[in-house]
Amino acid sequence: MSNWYEIKKESLPDTPALVVFPERVKHNAQAAVNLVGDLSRFRPHVKTNKSAEAIQHLLAVGVYQFKCATIAEAELLGSVGAKDVVLAYQPQGPKLQRFIKLIHEFPHTQYACLTDNPAIAQEQSDAFIAAGIKVPVYIDLNVGMNRTGIIPDEKALELYQLMHQLPGIIVGGFHAYDGHLRNPDILERSKECDAAYAKVVALKEKAEVAGLKVPVVIAGGSPSFPIHAARPEVQCSPGTFIYWDHGYSNLCKEQPFLPAAVLVTRVLSLPAPNKVCTDLGHKSVAAENEITKRIAFLNAPDLVATGQSEEHLVLEAPIGHSYKVGDVLYGLPYHICPTVALYESVFTIEDGEVTGTWRNTARDRYITF
Repeated sequence: MSNWYEIKKESLPDTPALVVFPERVKHNAQAAVNLVGDLSRFRPHVKTNKSAEAIQHLLAVGVYQFKCATIAEAELLGSVGAKDVVLAYQPQGPKLQRFIKLIHEFPHTQYACLTDNPAIAQEQSDAFIAAGIKVPVYIDLNVGMNRTGIIPDEKALELYQLMHQLPGIIVGGFHAYDGHLRNPDILERSKECDAAYAKVVALKEKAEVAGLKVPVVIAGGSPSFPIHAARPEVQCSPGTFIYWDHGYSNLCKEQPFLPAAVLVTRVLSLPAPNKVCTDLGHKSVAAENEITKRIAFLNAPDLVATGQSEEHLVLEAPIGHSYKVGDVLYGLPYHICPTVALYESVFTIEDGEVTGTWRNTARDRYITF
């Protein structure tokens, strides 16, 4: 095929479809390992791919530690034999009981989780003791994203001290996610990342003065990956690298990853001389960004999105354009992670042909537990 993303006519799937290129996935897995340089410091997040096959590509290059955000993702990792899994979430109530069931079901996997306040740390410890287990728990630090976590100050130190006293908890260390750092200038992003991480270092030093070790620091996501990769004490946990997307291709030009997932759509209608309608609605591509930043067409860069509904995407085309009903368009999602969650499975493409499917098993809220 003349372009890497094109699919032979006789192999084209029905649309809308999300297709993945396994050779590019392999490239991205190895590139991530090469960037961090030490597998003991690499803990990729599986929120992006949600499939056993993609995880197996990571296992194939030696990855053995993972991070996830949901019980379903944690179960998927256990089912494929992952050795070490951090649930980057603070389980409480029913989710805590599901987490405990998971731990019992997959004894070959070392599971851990997060906490960010004394009451939940106590609830976790009590639940673990009642279940006859002790579980590693990381203190979740808020380094500026203001989503979860405790600000790394004296209250955080008090929580860390408490965790050492709770009988159901094995203290894992610190977790610090800095997903708010999105400066396209890598030098400026590095400065911002260093400033945020300095708060973690300061807390770590206070903990050590108090006689409390910090066994592991898990830090960063995709934009800060190469920055934290240079810190020998940090476990890095990017996720998007496995498929990459148009958003990070623009934001993180310094990173060596290739787009490996493509949306395939067809022109459904030409409702006006300068309008093209495709079958890529809200249900087919992540729609949290403003409308012109949801998909970037690889073979139709002159189309500009102007309207979207559940099953349709309307685009403005130049007057005198040559688009026809039935034309196949290929595009990169701006945000691949929630786009994957819209599809039960992805088609794999090799040499321009569909060769199989990967089920996005962990898109479901529940698999077994």
